[in-house]
Amino acid sequence: MAIKIVPISTQTEVLKFIKCHWNFYENDNHWVPPVIVDRLKLLDTEKNPFYKHSKIQLFLAENNNGIVGRIAAIKNDNHNIAHDDKTGFFGFFECIDDQEVARSLFDSAASWLRNEGLDIMRGPMNPSINDEIGLLIEGFNSSPVVLMTYNPKYYISLIENYGFIKSKDLYAYLVKYENYMSEKMKRMQYIISQRYNVTYRNINFKDKAQFRKDVDIVKHIYNVAWEKNWGAVKMTDEEFDFLAADLKQFAEPSLAFMLESKGNVVGFALALPDINQSLINNKKGHLLGAAWHLLTKKKSIDLVRILVLGVLPEYRGSGLDALMYYEVGQRAKNLNIFQGEASWILEDNVMMNRGLTTTMSSEIYKKYRIYDKQI
Repeated sequence: MAIKIVPISTQTEVLKFIKCHWNFYENDNHWVPPVIVDRLKLLDTEKNPFYKHSKIQLFLAENNNGIVGRIAAIKNDNHNIAHDDKTGFFGFFECIDDQEVARSLFDSAASWLRNEGLDIMRGPMNPSINDEIGLLIEGFNSSPVVLMTYNPKYYISLIENYGFIKSKDLYAYLVKYENYMSEKMKRMQYIISQRYNVTYRNINFKDKAQFRKDVDIVKHIYNVAWEKNWGAVKMTDEEFDFLAADLKQFAEPSLAFMLESKGNVVGFALALPDINQSLINNKKGHLLGAAWHLLTKKKSIDLVRILVLGVLPEYRGSGLDALMYYEVGQRAKNLNIFQGEASWILEDNVMMNRGLTTTMSSEIYKKYRIYDKQI
């Protein structure tokens, strides 16, 4: 059947782009439906501050059977300024198991990116490295945790057969309280705590003015701590505020805290209850349904995702990161949660991977891949 690639230009078409997501996961019990209004917000080029420095073009693939695929082409000017390259991105990729449909989608995205003056296509990124990224390549036997991606296994072939090559792998570790909470770990955290005169302070979610101050502190640490990481792009003030407002809605206050050494904030950690365990029941992606499932199934959540954990560069190698993992574990235990996913971790982040495997006695249980292709 003839394949037609349709560029998206109206809000009605954007909604169509979002809702077609369901077409590709009808019989997949591990897929977690997105909340439609959240996707609309993410793709809103007027309200999402990401698009103040970036551009996006959405495409649908259609044939006589209806929508058979979708893709987004993204130009992220802040990335290209930070890394002095001409890299474009693809994201929000979904496709039936048909190489010709996938080729048509990638061709359309590549053509748009070339017209924007770019010479590499990288992805998947939805829409940036500060959002949901990566193609799941290992670990298809369970659902994704909150803010992580998921896809059918055949997407690997669709992408690699088009000529994409591996750029970087990302790891997800399963961290279990029973495995890492050893006497050795307890002694180590006590010694490091004493050495650096460590105290903890929760991010203040209740007081608006204090929350604003805490977000500014976290923003500084985030941008400085991750500045040298592969692909990292500093978030603008507006982007960070946009993200913080979203996370505030479902964050657990006790799992969002700053670490102080001698009274100065030098690191922070944010872990989130895996609300995907509730949202997987929200089959139609409606906001009221999401709210209902989050309210009624919150107590059954048995995992947290360690989303962000970092220290200022001058404190790297100090053991303070392990201290925060320990603290997250203790706080999750108080919520009757005894396991977590630490994700995502770059494959070549030697210190973090060593700490998770040796100090935390954890195992990689999922892998994600970022691909590149010269265009």
